[in-house]
Amino acid sequence: MRLLLDTHIYLWAVTDSRKLSKQARKLITDADEVFVSSASIWEASIKVGLGKLDADVNLLVAEIDASGFKELPVRAVHAALVSDLPDIHRDPFDRLLIAQALSEPLRLMTADSHLGAYTELVITV
Repeated sequence: MRLLLDTHIYLWAVTDSRKLSKQARKLITDADEVFVSSASIWEASIKVGLGKLDADVNLLVAEIDASGFKELPVRAVHAALVSDLPDIHRDPFDRLLIAQALSEPLRLMTADSHLGAYTELVITV
């Protein structure tokens, strides 16, 4: 299985948070490939700037490789697909992650149950 981690799942994974369930950890460990979107780093950067997240963004970038994950760049095809998505969820970062999951295709791991309405590619943990 090829996984794309939602931003919060990535943050939980690299901080070894107790919020990341055993099921989620096993899925990550067992996956053939695990991706982190550059959009997630962008989202974290914005939240750090707003004071909503206490994190070292440069460390988050370094942890992609250090964790054995792969960076998924945002491509034009991903951005364009966002306009075709139904208006289920307003968060622009989540919509972009859904578009990436659909385009690649990848299974998107999230704790946000609303995202499952987009596609069966979403795994809610």
